[in-house]
Amino acid sequence: MPVTAFASGTQTASIGTEHFLANVNQAGVYTLHVDLNALASGDVLEVRVYQMVIAAGTAREEQFMVYNGVQDVKIKRSEPISNELTDAQALRFSIKQTFGTGRSIPWKVLKHA
Repeated sequence: MPVTAFASGTQTASIGTEHFLANVNQAGVYTLHVDLNALASGDVLEVRVYQMVIAAGTAREEQFMVYNGVQDVKIKRSEPISNELTDAQALRFSIKQTFGTGRSIPWKVLKHA
């Protein structure tokens, strides 16, 4: 199964702000990968994946992960999520740092099929 990069970048977190990293509008299977090497003691980062169930619907939270402090495993990824819709926000990936010092988080969204 070929893997391609759908989107990537580095997001500097503003405490309390949800930063949307990518909006997927293509059919396929996707994962979000985040590099949490910058997290330090006292930092808390939330990672979310939103999905529309039907065309022209509302993207709702489908996956939610929380990471606290220094991470033993630095790269974290979402569960694979399938999408058949082409709406502008059929899938959405976000991060939100809720505590600590705002960190720069490298990320990528991979398309698996």
